[in-house]
Amino acid sequence: MNIRRAKKEIMDAAEAYLEKDEFGDYRIPEIRQRPVLLMGPPGIGKTQIMEQIAGECDLALVSYTITHHTRQSAVGLPFITQKEYGGRTFQVTEYTMSEIIASVYDRMKASGKTEGILFIDEINCVSETLAPTMLQFLQQKTFGNQKVPKGWIIVAAGNPPEYNKSVRDFDVVTLDRVKVIDVEPDFEVWKEYAYNVGIHTAVISYLDIHRENFFRCETTVDGKRFVTARGWEDLSQIIYAYEKLGKKVDMEVAAQYLQYPKIAQDFSNYLELFYRYRKDYQVDSILSGMIPEGTLAKLRYAPFDERLQIVSLLLSRLGTQLRGVKARDTETAHLFEFLKRYRAAVDLPPAALYERQLEELRVQVNSRISAGQNEKELKEEYRGVFRLLESWLPDVKSCEGDVWELLRSRFAEVRSELEDEIRKTSDMLEYAFDFMEAAFGESQEMVFFITELSANSAAMWFIGENECPRYYRYNKALLFEDRSADVRKQLDEIRSEMIGAGDIYRQTGI
Repeated sequence: MNIRRAKKEIMDAAEAYLEKDEFGDYRIPEIRQRPVLLMGPPGIGKTQIMEQIAGECDLALVSYTITHHTRQSAVGLPFITQKEYGGRTFQVTEYTMSEIIASVYDRMKASGKTEGILFIDEINCVSETLAPTMLQFLQQKTFGNQKVPKGWIIVAAGNPPEYNKSVRDFDVVTLDRVKVIDVEPDFEVWKEYAYNVGIHTAVISYLDIHRENFFRCETTVDGKRFVTARGWEDLSQIIYAYEKLGKKVDMEVAAQYLQYPKIAQDFSNYLELFYRYRKDYQVDSILSGMIPEGTLAKLRYAPFDERLQIVSLLLSRLGTQLRGVKARDTETAHLFEFLKRYRAAVDLPPAALYERQLEELRVQVNSRISAGQNEKELKEEYRGVFRLLESWLPDVKSCEGDVWELLRSRFAEVRSELEDEIRKTSDMLEYAFDFMEAAFGESQEMVFFITELSANSAAMWFIGENECPRYYRYNKALLFEDRSADVRKQLDEIRSEMIGAGDIYRQTGI
């Protein structure tokens, strides 16, 4: 299955395992709560979805890569104690608490959450001395003589043997006690994620044409050659950073992330072409309602891959705007909830109440971070909220009139700015359709445009909230579910014509 379905399966298992009966006991007995064993190639997002699951299910998360541990850190250190058996005293060996189990209790204390997920990565790559401990962990949910606390779900991940020489096979006894989920790379699922997190459009558009290069792992006479989803995402980050620094991502840089020389060369050629098109076609002008002179005539004679490249550039700029307005809408919703709680509370003077609620919000967010949920995403989500609330605090303290009216007027300003951004985004979407109609009409390129908008969750959120009649009209008229197959066939034909890496790009004169 793909990683999206695997994520759903784990979330469903968590919900089922943590369901309680009328007496407050877990409905599924602890012994029947099978650990989840997530098996799949490296770099496809097995580790990343655990933070998403913890956040969406509001659970604590403790994550370990077990290959970094020795038997002592996993089981604990031995010490000698005295016990009485049959009226006689004996010296016996016991163990200190496992570092991993201790981390679970530490997470519970720091976050205030008693339920969570214990995630153990690379579980089938442990050392010889640790292997029996891992089998015991999966079978009995213990490390040494310490048990994983109730309310904590076990998820383990590993790589199949074709990707890692160090892996160990699990025996039938162990496999019969776990919930096995096999995961395979899936570009369409990854592309939805890529749009959501803002993966560089050059990466997305390249992989749309070269889907066979999304995930590759081969053994040659020169050793391993591979590319993974993790590699593409990390390359996207360095492209953004290099663009800000005025540096160039060439083949040598790309090869540090795409460890398959032919693919690294192919992508670096594509990136050069991408930058040339971005400069020549002036996408920002198009999305402000001004189509540069000669653009339509130039596109009329452009090859299909170049036309798709321009559509991808439009989609990228739209995607940045759509993600921004969605983030601003989320920020406004958090502010509204804050003010609603403020309005309902009457137990303190206005300024003191405001400060108390602000501190409670900080504690709430920090508690989620302490629980192991995605720190970067949480900070980005609340950064603007805290900035505004803190900027209002001096005026709240000095206000001699009605504090509520002051806060309501400030919120009205925020709401007005959001509405301006919504109008701007709606205009950009309309200008994009103006250009698509003028340049391509009801063509394969329009099918591609509609299909990619439909894969972008921020776009679907915006269109659902603010309407876009032309999207619905083309979505229905073009029947893109059927015609997108024709676009895919045409892309496959382009790929088949690329005899050598970068040949099609060299033909353009770069």
